[in-house]
Amino acid sequence: MGVLSFLKDVGEKLFGASEAKAATADELRKELEKHNLSAEGLDITVDNDKVTVTGQAKSTEEAEKISLALGNTVGVAAVDNQLSVEQAAPEATMYTVVKGDTLWKIAETHYGKGQGAKYNQIFEANKPMLSHPDKIYPGQVLRIPPQA
Repeated sequence: MGVLSFLKDVGEKLFGASEAKAATADELRKELEKHNLSAEGLDITVDNDKVTVTGQAKSTEEAEKISLALGNTVGVAAVDNQLSVEQAAPEATMYTVVKGDTLWKIAETHYGKGQGAKYNQIFEANKPMLSHPDKIYPGQVLRIPPQA
């Protein structure tokens, strides 16, 4: 999957994290578990503001969600996702939310004019990190799945 970039001054604030450095690997594991993502068998290393994750994920979707859950935290500027996947599928597009964005607007940008109603696909693709379609924030990185 490679390296994903994040804005390190936005996102979930974890214990021990600051804008200068990411939280510890143990705190990041707790963040994964909070989102019902298994950290079992994963090796998470933190080097200042860069997180590297290795191991096995069940699917491409799970591997992407792991990267997003780790990266959308204060202090993380990059996640190097070196996970291998059991069930490979086409990768989603990653999108960084900007001021004024809504999931509807993002859907129209990525899926085409008049396709805003597909915002729910984006919302579902980012669960459980998103709890409500209206709760997105500038700097947050989202998965935009390929059109069904």
